[in-house]
Amino acid sequence: MFSKNKKKILISVAFGALVFLGFSIYADFDNLIRTFGEFSWIYFPLILALSFGNYIIRYYKWEYYRKLLNIDLKPKASFLIFMATFVMSVTPGKMGELLKSYLVREENGTPISRSAPIILAERLTDFISVVLLCIAGAFVFNYGKGIIIGVGLFFISGVMLISSRKLSMKVISYLEKVKLLSRFAHKFHEAYESIYTLVKIKPLIIATVVSAAAWFCECLGLYVILRVYSSISHINVSLMSAVFIYGFSTIVGSIAMLPGGLGVTEASLTGLMVLMKIPKDVSVASTFIIRVATLWFAVLIGVIAVYFYQKYSHKDLDKLEISKAET
Repeated sequence: MFSKNKKKILISVAFGALVFLGFSIYADFDNLIRTFGEFSWIYFPLILALSFGNYIIRYYKWEYYRKLLNIDLKPKASFLIFMATFVMSVTPGKMGELLKSYLVREENGTPISRSAPIILAERLTDFISVVLLCIAGAFVFNYGKGIIIGVGLFFISGVMLISSRKLSMKVISYLEKVKLLSRFAHKFHEAYESIYTLVKIKPLIIATVVSAAAWFCECLGLYVILRVYSSISHINVSLMSAVFIYGFSTIVGSIAMLPGGLGVTEASLTGLMVLMKIPKDVSVASTFIIRVATLWFAVLIGVIAVYFYQKYSHKDLDKLEISKAET
């Protein structure tokens, strides 16, 4: 399984390089290099620490969900499995996160249909929390209100649908009548019971608050970058501005369903900063610093975690076949 995704990851890296080239031309390469040189790189470890804080907080959300579903894992295995998933951050729509479920199945035999709903619940609460973080900015700056409200309503509607057992059972009953899906009927029921447990009011509120704290860390990372540049470029960006720029761009990049939101997220970040009167070279430099510190740092963390997980478990992820996994 893992080996089949290496090519996709390498393609995403190449595409990321093309995105950098395109934005470099937009910002004027010489000006961009000068702007990178003017950045106080002593702050970069702080920005990486904020990104890592995001991962650690989200790990505790994973642990909370895992324990709600009574999925037994040793703490070290659980941590390495969660972090290993970040190597798949540049897969389309983050579908690579299903790696968590495959690895959990390898560890203790938990059916994928039981653990995979955690990934759905994680994405639901991530989206809702990011919408909550940047909705105030959308109204203050009068930009993107329709997208933010639309995304928020879509995911809240999804939660309401899942929370209605009667309605959900009707949907599952319909799927059972589809010939190609009928043999998976018992899997639908098992998956539904898991997601139903995770979106009850108490877990939903707890997970959303935890998610908001996690994503605020990365918003704060962008704010640190812009504050560093403010001393040399005479720009004035508030914390609310940084939260809105990063939150809105994260939503747009996720909606695009491209690997890691590549191209779309960068365009949104740069466009919003330029819209707020930040010079092009500073906007593009800030965009690439925050993307290296979030997306590509996550991939690096994933690579390291995969290495240590294989040493810990004595398993070769290249030999983990999706076809052998329960669906």
